[in-house]
Amino acid sequence: MKIRRILATAVAAAVTTPALLLSVTPAFADDKPAAQTQKKPSIAELEKAAAAAKVVYDDAVAAESAARAALEALLSDTAPLAVAAKAAEAAAAEAATAKTEADQAVVDAKAAVDALPETATEEEKTAAATTLTEAEAAAATAGEVKAAADAKVVEALDARDDERVAAARTLDQAQKATKAALADKTAADEALAKAKEEAGEDGEDCVPEAKLTTVVTGLPSTVVAGTKVNFNLRVTNGTDKTMDEVLPFAYVHATDKSGLKDIDDLVHLQWSSASSSTWKTVDNEHYMDAISPLKAGAHADVKMRLTIDASAPAGNGVTFVAGDYFNDNGTCGGNPDLEGYEFLIAAAGSKPGKVDDAKPSTTKPNTSDIKPQSGASARPVSGSLAATGSSSATSQLALASGAALVIGAGAVFVVRRRKAGSQA
Repeated sequence: MKIRRILATAVAAAVTTPALLLSVTPAFADDKPAAQTQKKPSIAELEKAAAAAKVVYDDAVAAESAARAALEALLSDTAPLAVAAKAAEAAAAEAATAKTEADQAVVDAKAAVDALPETATEEEKTAAATTLTEAEAAAATAGEVKAAADAKVVEALDARDDERVAAARTLDQAQKATKAALADKTAADEALAKAKEEAGEDGEDCVPEAKLTTVVTGLPSTVVAGTKVNFNLRVTNGTDKTMDEVLPFAYVHATDKSGLKDIDDLVHLQWSSASSSTWKTVDNEHYMDAISPLKAGAHADVKMRLTIDASAPAGNGVTFVAGDYFNDNGTCGGNPDLEGYEFLIAAAGSKPGKVDDAKPSTTKPNTSDIKPQSGASARPVSGSLAATGSSSATSQLALASGAALVIGAGAVFVVRRRKAGSQA
């Protein structure tokens, strides 16, 4: 059997209930960790979300279809503004013909004047001059008519084209809305399918276990870009029963000060085990090596290291930790919440001085009476880590991008997916 831990930014959670959101960014605004809770959405809530997403998608499809039809109608030669533009062009063509004829009449009248013989009478000269004057006046009038007709063509074509451009933009917006609605619908449908699969699986008994705790110590509340900091992750079995295999999980997320720009590629989280001094990268997708077993009342420590690239801007970060367990008898479970430890990122070269440790964003149960496993108070990992690494017990991490910028880059929720078979 396996538990898949999915951290998702957005769509499915955004359309269900605000209680699902763990919004990290506001907590950084006043440098005070905020108490936050997460609860797993019920199938009924997910069904409601999927139905709502489908309505939005269907409406978007209808709106896109209407926008396409409107554009096609305006592109037709029978559209009112297209008809008006065509009529204006016809009128301008007639005016151009009339202007050409009037200009020719002027040319002919001038030629007649020039052709008068010396023997022409005053009456003949006057008639020729009058004809030229009248032709020139007619040509001027024809020119004015043509200019006005040409202006009307420009106006009519602009009106027709503006209307078509506006319709094209409306269609483009409708297409984008349909694409976004489809993404939301797909995410909601997938979340519902996974929940139904989880609910319908046989032979599983994975339950929330608040007494399996994961606590970070030694992580500064401010980390300077270009530096590395070491800290500790303590996994504690606060129950009265041995857990045959415990799988720690960690995830780091960071943004600039605005909370809108993701800088995860500049922040690196690593861990090392008791069996190896080599630092291994936390890839946000897999469990760390298993602690096998973790006895009742015992704890195990994992060494962690956070490195922030010197090029990272000042911003905000959070390290999430959790743990799941699997027993040989088929029972399993894990932390009901994902614990978040928030820290500030100071620009390279900053000197923040002495700072406090990062604090958890949820209330931890009292484990003061918990004793170290095998009597050890602090080891890289207390207990036996699986020598084969994390390949036999991994979790799949999905980061949805849909509405991340809308609801906050740090908005995440946890879903555990249980399925019969080997851990993967």
